[in-house]
Amino acid sequence: MPSSRLLNQINEVADQAAARADEYTGVFGSVKGAIIEAFGPNGLIAAYVLLTVLILLIATKVAKITFSTLKFVVIPAVALAFLATLFIDVTFIVALPVSATICSLVLLFKG
Repeated sequence: MPSSRLLNQINEVADQAAARADEYTGVFGSVKGAIIEAFGPNGLIAAYVLLTVLILLIATKVAKITFSTLKFVVIPAVALAFLATLFIDVTFIVALPVSATICSLVLLFKG
């Protein structure tokens, strides 16, 4: 039965990850024991799935913030600073913080 083999493999990987995390803090072992006592092995698998979903959600939000920052702050700030050095008598080092501030405000108000 491939589904039971897959569940066993998922359980082994999750146990290895929990053991590795338990080395750094003692919280995971006690939480795992409490989940097994209250909900059994199915509850532990559900907790692993929930934790995985939360980690993926946080990772996607961080990636979205990173790409928005690149798209709306870093690239336009460098371009504006470069244009300022061409048309106004200022150096790039002076123009970059001002343009980054302006672009950050645009991103902040854009939402």
